[in-house]
Amino acid sequence: MTDTRITSFLASVGAHFDGAFAHMTLPKGLAERIKATNSIYRVTFGVRLRGELISFTGWRAVHSEQIEPVKGGIRYAPDATGEEVEALAALMTLKCAVAGVPFGGSKGALCIDPREWTELELEKITRRFTQELARRGLISPGRNVPAPDMGTGEREMAWMADEYRRISPLETLNAAACVTGKPLSRGGIAGRTEATGRGVAYVLAEHCGAEGLAGKRIVIQGFGNVGSHAAHVLAEEYGAHITGIIERDVFLFREDGIDIAALRAHLAQGGALAGFGGAEVQPVTPEALCTDCDILIPAALENVITSENAARIKARIVIEAANGPIDFEADRILWERGITVIPDLCANAGGVIVSYFEWVKNLTHMPFGLMERRITQRRFSHVADLIQSATSQAIPSRVRSDLADSGSELDLVRSGLEEMIRAAYRRIAQRLAEQPELGSLRRAGYVLAIEEVANAYRDLGI
Repeated sequence: MTDTRITSFLASVGAHFDGAFAHMTLPKGLAERIKATNSIYRVTFGVRLRGELISFTGWRAVHSEQIEPVKGGIRYAPDATGEEVEALAALMTLKCAVAGVPFGGSKGALCIDPREWTELELEKITRRFTQELARRGLISPGRNVPAPDMGTGEREMAWMADEYRRISPLETLNAAACVTGKPLSRGGIAGRTEATGRGVAYVLAEHCGAEGLAGKRIVIQGFGNVGSHAAHVLAEEYGAHITGIIERDVFLFREDGIDIAALRAHLAQGGALAGFGGAEVQPVTPEALCTDCDILIPAALENVITSENAARIKARIVIEAANGPIDFEADRILWERGITVIPDLCANAGGVIVSYFEWVKNLTHMPFGLMERRITQRRFSHVADLIQSATSQAIPSRVRSDLADSGSELDLVRSGLEEMIRAAYRRIAQRLAEQPELGSLRRAGYVLAIEEVANAYRDLGI
């Protein structure tokens, strides 16, 4: 992957900002202030591994601090660059504003291929990276809160939280809130791992409305955490047909829909995608993204749909489960062809929404639903008794049990996620309906988010 691609990613984000500014009236200088990255820190540190001192380079960008703490994941990737991190941080600012979570935008990366290191070596590297971030105030419950991203997960977040607690004794009480996406045993929250993929499904369901998703043919590029959870929810809960799954080295295709539950079980048992017998295995070519389908879900890297292939995309809807998978020129081509693009700043906001829930849980030191669970159960039990008394008919025990069930933490998290992410999509769609000259959901989302950031700056007296 070359620097040209990464630079174009940052340029694409900047061009979308400029396109939104053309439809807005902002005080002089404010547009430039909102667009620019507040700061980006590049750190290089050494770790003694395998009998030698090995250097690693990482970045943490803070795009906007109109609200603190700032929020954004940390990815481990061998082709990570500072410009990529800047672009991702800008998207986080917009995503938080659209979703209505009280965070500014940040992002981080470490230039490393996790597959080349053992678990013990990765832990040592992660703890050293955490020390570098903490030294600069780039990890803190009240200032900067990282989360998982590509190449990282619960394990890395647990290491970071533990290292932060160790080196910041004055913040021991709320130290767990320094990162989100942790394992449940370390202060995490149920539903965080599935949140981004599940959120994609909720946004699609909101967009399709009464038409529904049952029977829709969907191709997903990327079957990692986001893609696999999106596929599961869309197939199992909405009746969609996942007809294609594109990965680096294999393209699975089945016209009447792949059995996602069987595929996930196959992978959980150590099987490879290419070894799954429930679909046709094809080689990956540039045309895989152009497979005929109703909905295309790019859920891997940025800039996979460009001016080179946008004219051949056959889906009616493209929803960005990844960050920035469509570059600026491709976005224009898809719009001219009448293809609806549901932008990343809404579509994949599920992760930051549930991260917000986890952060609140860590600061309050109280599980979700604890205070109201018993009183809710008693109230519904009384209602059931009244209904039974008035009708002189016994309410089935299963129905009574369902009425009294106030929900587990996972139920509450899913409910909150669905409410917030559907509302975010509705706000964007409503803005486009009010200002059809904006032309696309992406531009409507940018305008809406920029307004939120501008209002925050105005309230701060800037």
